[in-house]
Amino acid sequence: MTHINRRYLMALGLAGVFTPRLGLAATPREISWDDLIPPGVPYADIIGEGEINEATDTWRPIFDENATKLNILLNGENIRLPGFIVPLEQGSEGVTEFVLVPYAGACIHTPPPPPNQLILVRAIDPWPTDNIWDPVWVEGKISTQLMTTEVAETGYAMTADKIEAYDW
Repeated sequence: MTHINRRYLMALGLAGVFTPRLGLAATPREISWDDLIPPGVPYADIIGEGEINEATDTWRPIFDENATKLNILLNGENIRLPGFIVPLEQGSEGVTEFVLVPYAGACIHTPPPPPNQLILVRAIDPWPTDNIWDPVWVEGKISTQLMTTEVAETGYAMTADKIEAYDW
């Protein structure tokens, strides 16, 4: 007959409490683009009048201070968000760095959305360039940090653990 003492049972119980629950931690929280705006900041207050660049015939929005306000509650969260890819770096295997944007064509032929609506993404596995204009789901850990890219200022950064096609 095996004898288990009280200390052994306590140690076993504590080990179960402090052991990470891998199955729970791996499930990303699905969010929407509205979640990137801090609570209490209406989207309508982010974009101001703007100005026209006559030389390039483009309109550049003038953002107010709300455009760079980030939802710090998301910092470090494992999230899942749909969007579109604006490629920044790509190799023979596909896109390795991109800006995730909320709608097709953002940052390319139209003025960019405000920084708190853009995510700089580094892909662990490159996204194939033949699917570049298709909407995608991106999963990974998000961080709040303003960064300037060649296409726009972004408010968030993320390493994509998973990218997959978004089905309508």
